[in-house]
Amino acid sequence: MTDQTLPSPQNDEPEENEVLRAAREQRQQKEAADAAEAADRDAAKASKRGWKTAAAAGLGIGSAAVIAALLYANRDKIK
Repeated sequence: MTDQTLPSPQNDEPEENEVLRAAREQRQQKEAADAAEAADRDAAKASKRGWKTAAAAGLGIGSAAVIAALLYANRDKIK
């Protein structure tokens, strides 16, 4: 009789580590900031309240960059 075990599923996606995850999150925040900036430009034509959204997006991008730098610097300690 032959061995009838199912082959293990192969995952073609590489495993995401903390640096890749931080980079992905930063990219998503950048895209959100770009969308917010575009919305602010449209809103600026109607009113002058767009600076608050731009400031919030800037804080989000800055904090993501700090987190990514800390994770990269401490990558040997995390193992």
